[in-house]
Amino acid sequence: MRSEPAKVNPLGSSDPFLRIESQVFMSTRIFKLCAAYGLLLSAISGCGDSNTNYGSNPVAPGADVTILNVSYDPTREFYEEFNAAFAAHWQKIHGGTVTVEQSHGGSGSQARKVIDGLEADVVTLALAYDVDTIADQGLINSKWSERLPHNSAPYTSTIVFLVRKSSGKTITDWPDLIKDDVKLILANPKTGGGARWNYLAAWGYALKKELGDLTKLNDPAAKVQVAAAQAKAKEFVTGIYKNAEVLDPSARASTITFTQRGIGDVLVCWENEAFLCEKGDFQIVVPSISILAEPPVAVVDKVADKRGTRKVAEAYLQHLYSPQGQQLAAKHFYRPAQADLISAAERKQFAQVDLFTIDAVFGGWKKAQAEHFADGGIFDEILKTAKP
Repeated sequence: MRSEPAKVNPLGSSDPFLRIESQVFMSTRIFKLCAAYGLLLSAISGCGDSNTNYGSNPVAPGADVTILNVSYDPTREFYEEFNAAFAAHWQKIHGGTVTVEQSHGGSGSQARKVIDGLEADVVTLALAYDVDTIADQGLINSKWSERLPHNSAPYTSTIVFLVRKSSGKTITDWPDLIKDDVKLILANPKTGGGARWNYLAAWGYALKKELGDLTKLNDPAAKVQVAAAQAKAKEFVTGIYKNAEVLDPSARASTITFTQRGIGDVLVCWENEAFLCEKGDFQIVVPSISILAEPPVAVVDKVADKRGTRKVAEAYLQHLYSPQGQQLAAKHFYRPAQADLISAAERKQFAQVDLFTIDAVFGGWKKAQAEHFADGGIFDEILKTAKP
């Protein structure tokens, strides 16, 4: 028996900023891209393990089946709609009813729940490190990121600012966040995946400002300059957390603090979360530079094989790359990995922004986690200074 019930209601559907609705007109037609989709499916099937195990007791064809998707907080609305679409797709092809249960929370906390025994058939988390921590416990194949295209990230996002217009504060870019009179709402990097993207986006901005060219980070001749830039980046990020009114446990909790509780002048958040709230007193500000956030997906091999749900679980994640899956991602303001599967009008909603990657600036998630977010790491040092 699973220890956690499905959680699909978007935290108070009466709230005008969190209701399940599209904020812009989105086309619902399925594009005639059968050839392209066929090539994509071929690529997906080629990414799987050659000795795929469908479990000792696989679900019989046409049988009803329930799977659990353990996800991070802001994906609630997207997966509620995607799950219904996938269930209809599966029934049309295979017969039988697929029910997808959802669990949402801060990405790091969700990964811990899976490690501690929550039987997720799939995880759709905020960052690769959280999937790696599950893989380190033997629950997911260590080569999970190679199984699906784009390092198993079917959509991307970035970090932007949601500004309260009535605050009277002029916010145009990262430096405005460290002004003495600006009150910020952020999530806690110790528990939330989006919060770690927030932190790294700010750090990367400071490095770019000091170095001019981020490729200097890997230039031995620029070692002294890089060390000075890293010190300046720490000082800058400390200024941001000094202005934090609240460090919520997850991205959605931060959104609620900002939009419902009326606390803070600026919410630093996922782009897709900001789109859900951009109305009335709230305005999106896109910074000059931000980070390419790549939320990955993976089958939890040990659970899927134990429950006999691998075939359904794999099809579920593959459908995220289909035209329907990519269009639904765009509808809910995630940047589709397969941009050619959405219309030009849909692509236009996403602002052009200079994006850097975690690999290029921080050496990947394992290095960034160890240096910045582990106990006793740089974030802990910053928090002591910012909130003595």
